[in-house]
Amino acid sequence: MVSFYWKTTKMINSLSIHKFCASVCWFTYLYDISYSGDQAGSTYVKRANCHIKADSKHEAANAYADAAHCYKKTNTKESISCLEQAVNVFMEIGRLSMAARYYKEIAELCESDQNFELAIVYYERAADLFQSEEVTSTANQCRQKIAHFAAQLEQYQKAIEIYEDIARQSLNNNLLKYGVKGHLLNAGICQLCKGKGDTIAINNALEHYQDLDPTFSGSREYRLLADIADAIDQEDVAKFTDAVKEFDSMTQLDAWKTTLLLRVKDALKAKELEEDDLT
Repeated sequence: MVSFYWKTTKMINSLSIHKFCASVCWFTYLYDISYSGDQAGSTYVKRANCHIKADSKHEAANAYADAAHCYKKTNTKESISCLEQAVNVFMEIGRLSMAARYYKEIAELCESDQNFELAIVYYERAADLFQSEEVTSTANQCRQKIAHFAAQLEQYQKAIEIYEDIARQSLNNNLLKYGVKGHLLNAGICQLCKGKGDTIAINNALEHYQDLDPTFSGSREYRLLADIADAIDQEDVAKFTDAVKEFDSMTQLDAWKTTLLLRVKDALKAKELEEDDLT
């Protein structure tokens, strides 16, 4: 396969621009059906460069994306580089929805590599472009990812603002309004993490959430946040645990919520131990 690659590369390098494009299309097809790693990716990059020279920018962007998908299996860094080149070309020709799509794909690659800081950067770029194209649902999917990772990285205020904003947007949408309580719960959990034992912020937030959605005060989500606030105020770890267990028995907590609530519990335990040391 390696010798075939170098022979074909040498041959197409000697062709005219139009024959070159045709040849590269054929050889990338051969690589697609026989080998889809670095060599196939490299050939797609050659194809993209050919289309750039021929001023076929849309085809060039697609070729960069194809190269990225080949590299994805073997070389994440190169895959991201090719996707960025695809984005640049799509931006240049005004195809913002395609650029947004590939920014989102880059973010997902960063997420897979657990590079959450960089994933946030690309999800933000994708969200901005999707919003500019009025693809609000996909923009909000990206924003929820941003909030999710921001909270993991202890950027709680950023996460709070996103969840509260999505909740506000969802209130007037019949399809989305049933998710409002979940967004407010996420925001409230972030408030608890941010407060580090200060219940003023969470109590103010709960009042605000009731103003946003009058039905929220009758929900399990509200009761969980209010009970945790009481437990923190009373410095009662057992009460905190009971509140979480009761909610989890009805609506299972996901890993993200569990992680953040454990942070709150650990802070409460530390405060309780500190009080014990002083007595």
